[in-house]
Amino acid sequence: MAIQDDYIERVYAGWLAKVIGVRHGGNIENWTYERIERTFGEISGYLHDFKNFAADDDTNGPLFFLRALEDYVCGTAITAEQMGLTWLNYAPDGHGFYWWGGYGKSTEHTAYLNLKNGIMAPRSGSIQQNGVAVAEQIGGQIFIDTWGLIAPGRPELAAHFAEKCASVSHDGNGKYGGMFIAACIAAAFTERDIARIIECALAVIPDDCEYARVTRAVIGFYKANPGNWRDAFHFIKEHYGYDKYPGHCHIIPNSAVMILSLLYGEGEFSRTINICNMCGWDTDCNVGNVATIMGVRGGIDAIGDAWRRPINDFLCCSSVIGSLNMLDIPWCATYIARIGYKLQGERPPGKWADILADPSTRFHFEYPGSTHAFRLEHNDPLPVSGWIENTTQASASGDRSLKVAFDSVQGGCAYRVFHQTYYRPHDFNDSRYDPGFSPILYPGQTIEAKVLLPGPAGQRVQARLYVKDGNACAYYYGEAVQLTADRWTSLDFSIPFLNGVCLEQAGVELTPLDGKGAQGPSLVVYIDDVAFGGEPNYAIDFFRERLEKWNGLHIEVSQMTYLRGIWTLEDGELSGSYFGEPAECYTGQLSWENYSFEAVVEPKLGEHHRINFRVQGGIRSYAAGFAPNGKLALYKNDNGYRALSECAFDWQTGRAATIAVQAVGNHFQIAVDGELLLAYTDVDRPYLSGMIGFSNAEGSHTHYRSFSVSGR
Repeated sequence: MAIQDDYIERVYAGWLAKVIGVRHGGNIENWTYERIERTFGEISGYLHDFKNFAADDDTNGPLFFLRALEDYVCGTAITAEQMGLTWLNYAPDGHGFYWWGGYGKSTEHTAYLNLKNGIMAPRSGSIQQNGVAVAEQIGGQIFIDTWGLIAPGRPELAAHFAEKCASVSHDGNGKYGGMFIAACIAAAFTERDIARIIECALAVIPDDCEYARVTRAVIGFYKANPGNWRDAFHFIKEHYGYDKYPGHCHIIPNSAVMILSLLYGEGEFSRTINICNMCGWDTDCNVGNVATIMGVRGGIDAIGDAWRRPINDFLCCSSVIGSLNMLDIPWCATYIARIGYKLQGERPPGKWADILADPSTRFHFEYPGSTHAFRLEHNDPLPVSGWIENTTQASASGDRSLKVAFDSVQGGCAYRVFHQTYYRPHDFNDSRYDPGFSPILYPGQTIEAKVLLPGPAGQRVQARLYVKDGNACAYYYGEAVQLTADRWTSLDFSIPFLNGVCLEQAGVELTPLDGKGAQGPSLVVYIDDVAFGGEPNYAIDFFRERLEKWNGLHIEVSQMTYLRGIWTLEDGELSGSYFGEPAECYTGQLSWENYSFEAVVEPKLGEHHRINFRVQGGIRSYAAGFAPNGKLALYKNDNGYRALSECAFDWQTGRAATIAVQAVGNHFQIAVDGELLLAYTDVDRPYLSGMIGFSNAEGSHTHYRSFSVSGR
């Protein structure tokens, strides 16, 4: 069966809906039906305002588990063990990403510790290993949406992937729930009847399992009592409530209210997710799954602007890959759809072929209503209103662009439309699931954009690209160009080498050349084809960095994420230590290929002091550094470090040295204080791209004063 023409846009609608649903239920998670009714009564929209919605496990899991198909390049032959290794690669150890509630309490925490200690999937999540109560908690279905999104109209295929993924941490009904939800999402691409969507999903799980029995019981109640969803909830609570099942958050009560909301929602997006939220229990999980089904089923037109506007196409995550922890939802949809087409062996239609073929950071605005999380600011001393909207009124390529408008602008003032390239704690209201960030743009790289000034013909406006350094609140600019009315103008900017900066904005600055007074003219432009590219070329002195404090509980060094260990700033230097396994922290981007990386390293205590390169996650990287018995060593991490090459080097505790790595293709050169000491070519499945980082092991303590990176 060929993929439908609107597949890509339905993926966007489904993933956007997932984010909306998780946000809708996020701040009343674990509230009861009674508490919600007493507090809010009839719910009709979001219950809380946010600057930006913080990271959540319900959106972490689906995106990062999907990367297994990319990392192992095996399509439908993916194994549960490979899915489990994906957990170890992308989830920080004991912080962020999941609810780390303890072994035997949190199913995900239990599975992660099993995996880390050599109990591979599917045993890591099995009933035989962990018991029924742990295995049948809700997590088997809350992380599963993307498996349905990559299998449009193929519920059996979606269930196949979901079974492998869910079995890493769940079993029994916990696993069947994942298969069921993924199949619902896949079926919703081609089926609009809710009852038939549910039947398609029931067909992929055992008829006699409790998940299927409870689903059919709720369907039966609905058929006999279709008029009042609250009566259905009381039926569920009486027969399948939390008091009937063990554990913190069992899958059965929550699955029952999801079926209730799908049936009583009458096919309407808002009604369905509001009913689901009013039922209570694990609201962000339940509403997120239901919203994905309804988003795919109804498409983007089914999702009202009141739901979309506060999201602004932004998604926060909390993996170990800091540059993937601040995403725009169109990027997510493109990534998901690219895998869907690859699995089907089809080429995307029309304009989407070029968009999906380009893995770089590109903002094309081709999804209806999309903003790519662009934002506005200005330095006008007078009050100014500004807004952005997706439009078909003009486009440099494709069919759409971003319309940018400011009213009553003043000559000589700066009006900016930008993408935020780094986030800090003050950008959020809370620290759900402890995010950490690395910028998505660095000195040495390039920015491109196209700008159209529609007129009037006499309006004079200057445009230039810019980046903002958040450390010093300084702006760096490309060449200024005066726009010509009704003509697209191409802008480009090569960011120079910079030391000690953290780029947190990149965009277009508009400066009117005329207009003054309280009633100045309005300014309207169209933005299209914004792209980031090129190679990094920058340096960091850690005395310019800061500790990012998330509600006083979670602390990250700015621009860094960490896998495990104590990572902080001491005396203006990066400090890392841990009692046993390697302590690691990272920055940069997965896409960096050939580069030189050097750092000033001072061993403080212990025998292992390293810098990491080509880092692809917690279990895939290279490292070079000081080793026991007076040696310099090169290591490869493939779910455990092993030495590739070593030589004698008289390093000493308390004596700083500059370790430098040059990585070109699969060939690496390691130097200390300018002297080349090791060269190695990796011919065994080499890592050809990745971030940079810092690590030590076995109770060591290391300081890092500074580092530099230069792409080739």
